[in-house]
Amino acid sequence: MQTVQKPLTIALLSGGIDSATATGLAIEAGQEVIGLSFDYGQRHSKELKAASKLAQHFKLREHQTIHIDLAQWGGSSLTDLKQPIPDQGVIPSIIPTTYVPGRNTVFIAIALSFAEARKATQIVLGINAMDYSGYPDCRPDYLDSFQKLANLASKAGREGNAAKLWAPLINWNKTKILEEALRLNIPIHETWSCYSGLNTACGICDSCRIRDEALKKIGRKDLCSERHK
Repeated sequence: MQTVQKPLTIALLSGGIDSATATGLAIEAGQEVIGLSFDYGQRHSKELKAASKLAQHFKLREHQTIHIDLAQWGGSSLTDLKQPIPDQGVIPSIIPTTYVPGRNTVFIAIALSFAEARKATQIVLGINAMDYSGYPDCRPDYLDSFQKLANLASKAGREGNAAKLWAPLINWNKTKILEEALRLNIPIHETWSCYSGLNTACGICDSCRIRDEALKKIGRKDLCSERHK
């Protein structure tokens, strides 16, 4: 009997709960998944270690980590150790210093190249426009525009076979993301969301605050703020 080959998806796997949930949804949808992570000069490697553990959990066909040093020019508190991580909470209409200039644009461009080389039909992204810090590259209009570019920017795209940019969490809040992660049996204790590179999550950065608020809503006690006490 001939084995039916599953469609191939490239998952941008950061090590956080969002990308882990998006990866789990792609696998549940019957996709074979290759993980793609980025060592981009971020202030710590904890999220990359988490990505590696998640790749093992999902039994991914392959997991690549690409090295790009965005810290060479800084511009973000995630790539410049001289800038403090904001800890006052999300302020509406203000894009925080944790925004990394062009990060998702660089990541998706590389993912599209990788997808075309591997003949993948889809790229799954964990971005969402609800519980986020106002980043311009986590919004639906950005994703729609990038898809139009993907359709024009490659041989595969010109032949009508550009990889689809799929962001299943784009309109979900963090509570729903965590509920889905639990349903998919994702080990959320192995994910890393904190912006700081401490031994335990700081509990006060924007990412920890958003995560903790959602964990409280679903009745979890493994809060970032509790770990740091």
